[in-house]
This record gives sequence, C-alpha cells and structure tokens, in this order.
Amino acid sequence: MNSDIFAAGGYQPGDVMGMLKGGGRSADTRERLLEAAGETFAACGFRGATVREISRRAGVNVAAVNYYFGDKEGLYSEVLKYTLDSALNKYPPDLGLEAGASAEERLCAFIRSMLYRVTDEGRPAWHGKLMIREIAQPTKALDEMVATGFGPLHRSLIAIVRALAGAGGDEEQIRLCAMSILGQCLYYHLCRPVLKALYAQSFDVPEIERLAAHITRFSLEGLRVLQTKANNPRAG
Repeated sequence: MNSDIFAAGGYQPGDVMGMLKGGGRSADTRERLLEAAGETFAACGFRGATVREISRRAGVNVAAVNYYFGDKEGLYSEVLKYTLDSALNKYPPDLGLEAGASAEERLCAFIRSMLYRVTDEGRPAWHGKLMIREIAQPTKALDEMVATGFGPLHRSLIAIVRALAGAGGDEEQIRLCAMSILGQCLYYHLCRPVLKALYAQSFDVPEIERLAAHITRFSLEGLRVLQTKANNPRAG
C-alpha cells in the first residue's frame, strides 16, 4: 500500500484506526463510501469526480478510499458492481419462477423485472443515472460490467427468445429480437421526462405491470411471425 497516500492525510501505514474521522472503525464505512461515490460519479462522471469530494460526502478521511478500494478506479468499478447487484437482488430476472416455467412465462418475468429495475423510484436516484452515464461515456470498467452483469442477462434473454422462435429464427434474427425487447424496456427509462411531459406518464406498480404486459404481448406476436414464416415459407 502506498505510504504517500497515508502521509498526505497525516497518517502512517499502520494507523488503520485513524483512517476514519474521529479515529473509530465503522462497519458501514465501505458502504458509505460506495453510496457517496455513486452520488458523485452519477453527478460528475468518473473524470469529474474527486476522491476528496467522495470522502467528504461519506464523512471519512481520503485515505479510506485507497484502503478499501485501492484507488479511484477501483472504487468506481465496485460502485458499478454494487449498483447492478443491488438492482438484480431486488428484481431478479426470473422473479422467482420455478425451474419448469415456460418460455413465455420466463419472457414475461424478464421484461417485468427489467422494467422495475429501470423505473424503480425506491432506489437511490443515482443508480439509474450512473448506469446510463457509464453506457453513454464508457470507461474501462464497462468491460467488467459486460462480462459479469450485462453478459449473463443478455445470454438469458437470448435463450428465451431462441426457445420462442423455434426453427423460425436464425441467430441474427434472434439477436435482433432480443435487442428490440431490451430497447422497448429501456425506452421508459431514457425517455421518462418526455413521457411525463407528453402524457403525464406515471410509473407506479399498476402502470409498470400494464407496460410489461404490453411489451410481452407485442414481443410474442413478433416472435410468432418468425414461427409462421418457418412453417410456411411463402407467408409474407
């Protein structure tokens, strides 16, 4: 561990107890740093956020960031993982379906869970904003997010779509159908202010359920077209 980091804060490498303000060890220090960092990164982006500001919001000495996460980049990666894990734990993609659930049931659960994740107003407001910022202005952390978070979700949806398309879809069509489903869900997050201005769109539980049912029906009808074409090549 870099002793210069501690020296700059008035501490020595062995002075772990003095890393937090007031000199006490706090069990929730790491989580406070993640929450404070999430707010700061969401507001300022990775490049604009400073360790000093994050530490100030968390109420800890700047050395705590290096102690728990190594550096600012390590903290940022952990914040993204923390954000995605929190959302998936609250709204898992299968919503607790039994192992023998049909492909239609799994698609409905996937869409419902995703809509709840992207529209959830109960989570800290910075969660969704941070994820969108990372996608729009990617950092090196995006590769890890794709590998450990987005990748498994994508493969899960691809498997569902493949089961529904049957012989009617080649791999390219299946991928495009999956992207269309994701796009329908993400629209309600990205265009939320526009929808509220145009239609006074709400995002309470009954409305989310209604939207999920619509996206599911719309997507299933599209997939049935692929099946119909496979069974009858002359069909338009």
